[in-house]
Amino acid sequence: MGYDTGILKDEVHPQWPFKPEYEAFLESWKDPQNPTTWMKNSCVWYSQVLTPKLGMNKFHDYVKKFNYGNQDVSGDKGQNNGLTSAWLSSSLEISPKEQAIFLEKLLANTVPVTIHAHQMTQHIVFIEDLPEGWKLYGKTGSGYLLNEDRTQRLEIKHGWFIGWIEKNNKKIVFVNHIVDDKKEAEHAGPRAKQQAKEKLLQLIEQIENSKNR
Repeated sequence: MGYDTGILKDEVHPQWPFKPEYEAFLESWKDPQNPTTWMKNSCVWYSQVLTPKLGMNKFHDYVKKFNYGNQDVSGDKGQNNGLTSAWLSSSLEISPKEQAIFLEKLLANTVPVTIHAHQMTQHIVFIEDLPEGWKLYGKTGSGYLLNEDRTQRLEIKHGWFIGWIEKNNKKIVFVNHIVDDKKEAEHAGPRAKQQAKEKLLQLIEQIENSKNR
C-alpha cells in the first residue's frame, strides 16, 4: 500500500530518520531506515510513520481490498490506535492459509496494486542466496497471544516466518507459524525463521538430488 500510493518510491527511498520518541526495541532501529532496512530490521516505527501518511480510510480500504485476514484495523480495545497498532498483537489477525494465499497473489501480480508495487515489495523482502542457485525471500513476525476478552497481552509468544524460495521461474511459497506453550525469552519470529530455513534447505537438497537421478 505504501508503494501503491507513492509514499514509498523504491528499495531505498524514502529514508526516514530515527527520533527519540520512537520505540527502539533493537539497536538497529536507532539508525535511519529505508524500505529495505525496514524489512530487514523489522522496524516497527517505520511502519508507524508510514500508516499515518496513508490515513485510516485508505489503510482500511487496502486491508479490505487485499482481503487480508479478519480485516479488523480497530486496534487495541478502547485505545483508538488501529492506525499504528492494529497489526501488533492486536485486532488484525490472519491465518497461515490466508498468508499463503496472499503470497501467491503477490507472486502472480494479482494483488489490487500497481505492478511497481508488486515488484518493489518482492525486492525488499529478499533475504539471502541459498545453495544450488535458490534465493530466499521472506519476513518474520513476532507477537503475543491475547486473553479471552482480547484486552490484555499474555506472556506467551507466537511468531511467523513467511515467504518463498525461488530458482529460475520456480517459486515455492511457505508459511511457518509457531505458538509457544510456555514463557520464552527469545521472540518467536526468529525461531520460526530458523525452523523454516532448516526445512527449506532439506527441501532444496531433495529437489536437486531428484534432478540428478
